Amino acid sequence: MYTTITSNVVSKVTAAAATIRATMESAKSKNPDSYQNILMMRHGDRIDKIDPLWLDTAARPWDPPLVQDGMVRAFQTGQRIRSQIQFPIHRVFVSPFIRCIQTASEVIAALSAVDFDPNATSSKDVTSIDKSKLKVSIEFGLSEMLNSIAIKPEIAPKDGKFDFMISELEAIFPDGMVDHSVDPVYKEMPQWEETVEGCTDRFLSLIKTLADKYPSENLLLVTHGEGVRTTFATFKGVHVYDVEYCGCAELRRQVSSKDGSTKAGDFEVITSLSQCGIKYHSLSTTDQTSA
Repeated sequence: MYTTITSNVVSKVTAAAATIRATMESAKSKNPDSYQNILMMRHGDRIDKIDPLWLDTAARPWDPPLVQDGMVRAFQTGQRIRSQIQFPIHRVFVSPFIRCIQTASEVIAALSAVDFDPNATSSKDVTSIDKSKLKVSIEFGLSEMLNSIAIKPEIAPKDGKFDFMISELEAIFPDGMVDHSVDPVYKEMPQWEETVEGCTDRFLSLIKTLADKYPSENLLLVTHGEGVRTTFATFKGVHVYDVEYCGCAELRRQVSSKDGSTKAGDFEVITSLSQCGIKYHSLSTTDQTSA
């Protein structure tokens, strides 16, 4: 199991990483125009899709956890994000469903490990966490689409209330990384039997709200397949027909600061992350493409 280190123990961070960060900060101070980046990521492999019999005895059949392969996939996706993207992740927002919490925890371990070990396969291989790297918050607005299309009525809560013990979920993350000062955009869960259109509006509105709230920070949003599909399809202008486990939609917008005010441009889809796990075809053709 990993341990945490305080923010002043930065000497163990590699010189290369420190140089990159210093270069980025220097460039930002000289040029008021910069980019804000957002990664929208699906959770890892869920147990009910691997072992359908799990549902027979589950106390919360609508809230399946990850299988071990899902934990490994999440951690390795975090490793890939860390090694491939050219910007730091400052904040992580995550759906309260346990599969997303577990996914985010593994990704955070990979992103915040003091030493980058390409042979590591899960958070169990991480011995030290730099808790100054980023902050994490649970956001109800990133929840699964709450209707019978995404969740079968027979396994949904009979009263339509999806309850979560937030303190227990927060305890899954490394000590000191949960930002309790963050005011959630959605104070409670969406209503059961929301429409597909309503869910789409929820995700798109949430992305803009969070981006505008933290314009100088890069965000990772850990959510469900519908959230990634909606985001990628809308900003790419395509039809998405499959989002693999831990698939990522990478967005970017230009942000400029002048005279104390901040202006932001429109989001564009960036596909620098290889094998992002999103399959789609153009709205004007049936040709299939993998981002």
